[in-house]
Amino acid sequence: MGAEWYFSSKFNQNLGSVRKLAGQTLWYGVPTIASRFLGYILSVFLFRWYGPEQTADITQIYAIIPFLNVVYTYGLETAYFRFSTQESEQKLFNTLSISMLVSTVLFSVVLLFFSGQLASWAALSDHPEYFRWMLYILFFDSLSVVPFARLRQQQRPRKYAFIKLFTVLLTLGISYYYLRFCPQAYAANPADPWLWFYRPEVGIGYYILANAVASAAALLLLLGTWKGFSLQFDVALWQRVLKYSYPLILVGFGGMINEMLSRLIYIHVLDLPLEEEKRQLGIFGASYKVAVLITIFIQVFRMAAEPFFFRQSTESHAPRTYARVMKFFVIACCLMWLAIGLALEPIARLAFGDNYAAYKDGAGIIPVLAMGSVFLGIYYNLSIWYKLTNRTWAGAWITLATAALTAVLNIWWIPLFGYYGSAWATFVCYLAMMLVSYRLGQRYYPVRYAWKKYTAYVVIAVALYAVHTWLAAAWLQVPWQRWVAGLTLYSVFVALIARVERRELGGLPVVGRWFR
Repeated sequence: MGAEWYFSSKFNQNLGSVRKLAGQTLWYGVPTIASRFLGYILSVFLFRWYGPEQTADITQIYAIIPFLNVVYTYGLETAYFRFSTQESEQKLFNTLSISMLVSTVLFSVVLLFFSGQLASWAALSDHPEYFRWMLYILFFDSLSVVPFARLRQQQRPRKYAFIKLFTVLLTLGISYYYLRFCPQAYAANPADPWLWFYRPEVGIGYYILANAVASAAALLLLLGTWKGFSLQFDVALWQRVLKYSYPLILVGFGGMINEMLSRLIYIHVLDLPLEEEKRQLGIFGASYKVAVLITIFIQVFRMAAEPFFFRQSTESHAPRTYARVMKFFVIACCLMWLAIGLALEPIARLAFGDNYAAYKDGAGIIPVLAMGSVFLGIYYNLSIWYKLTNRTWAGAWITLATAALTAVLNIWWIPLFGYYGSAWATFVCYLAMMLVSYRLGQRYYPVRYAWKKYTAYVVIAVALYAVHTWLAAAWLQVPWQRWVAGLTLYSVFVALIARVERRELGGLPVVGRWFR
């Protein structure tokens, strides 16, 4: 009886921790998913309004931003969570804010000085101003990193989500005004008084400017987070933070190579007319954008999970909690991946609109990229082992090794297979990261993950997608037949998950009542 009570108590305690994380993920998730989804819809509308050749420059700019963002922020966000449990929170905030301010100004000045040459290297010679406008986004976003981290550490998801939602709505409004309203009004009457500061030659560049204005607005809304700030710079603390975080720069930089290098070098490794290279890059960027639907969930989950994992690290049952969180995460990712795969055709038609014919050749890489995102999300969960054991160099080496693999595969496969080669290179890279991190994690911070069950869920999801693809090609010629078949197969997978995980799903907030 005593043993039974003990294990029941432990189960409820672990489930309570997972329930708390799920609740925080919902708090971050619902408004943040809404804001990210609005941003996603806006970027997708670019593909409805502009052809692949026109969106290629935007794809290039937004492939450069993440690389520079790693340099601008140099791992201070994760370091803030780590050291906030050990140091005075106000002293930590002051020190990291001063560090971020000085470095951001320095980096921006240097990049502005060389902006002409860098724009030429990035194949942006026709629009070098795009590169300069991009630096405004990096400037304001970098200064917002520490205040946003403070909101998350203080568990204030509502304010966090409000600011994110507001800035996306602002971006949406400005973009729609300059990319849709103004061109139509200008065509009808170039002297229209509603054409505020509109210049037709800027074109799709207004999307970058809208992002810059929204980033500045976010920084203004975060001013209240600076309460208590003073010019208190603790050199010893700063040195310890950098010692912890500088390997994370390599982790982040390697991660961006894995995620963005394909689009950054795509034009440079092909030997085709520039117009065709830009057409292919535009198609690749559009397909990648659709595939990252699943990444929205992963990013939202990480917002709640990273500080949660650090807080749980002091509990004796932490490994059990991490294993249970991983299971729910894999289930959620499989459900989303299968939904994307089974509804691929209507999703692509909705995303590309009248330009569907121009972009549809790249739709086949969407499931491949989406599964790569699933592997990446699992890796993010596994990576807690090197953050908790202060082996951040291990994370750096994993990421750099797979970044080298990504570079080799992209340079090798893009000339042979185009964006299909790049998609499979991404898939292989994230699979390798996941497997290596799992093996090393079991050595230094063992967690009993139910990896056989996780693998089974992924395999079943892929098998159902394969069945649907075969049926669509061989038997289902009418669109509604393919949609009904997809819905049926998806229901089968949901029913399987509900049956196998009924007990634990019943303990979750909101959705749990459906399984009790």
